[in-house]
Amino acid sequence: MSMDPIFRALADPVRRRLLDRLFARNGQTLGELCEGEAMTRQAVTKHLAILEAANLVVSQKRGREKLHFINPVPINEIAERWIGKFEAPRLAALAQLKRKLEGDDHE
Repeated sequence: MSMDPIFRALADPVRRRLLDRLFARNGQTLGELCEGEAMTRQAVTKHLAILEAANLVVSQKRGREKLHFINPVPINEIAERWIGKFEAPRLAALAQLKRKLEGDDHE
């Protein structure tokens, strides 16, 4: 799966703010997500559609309400692919330093 839609969705500060709000309190309605935003419901709906297309947000109908939930899986995939590989050498260096400082450096 291409990560391009995820990065495009995350490129917009409004969409990142919506994700932050869902992270703080998952399962919000469109009305709740519109509160405090200086844009129309239609604009927020378009942003949510982009987040859903990127699989960063999933929605669920409950009666007459549609609740929006953050999906952490794509963000975790970014962390594993783009951040994790840079983290491994640093963690190895820290582990080696710890062994050296504790006098347990048998390499």
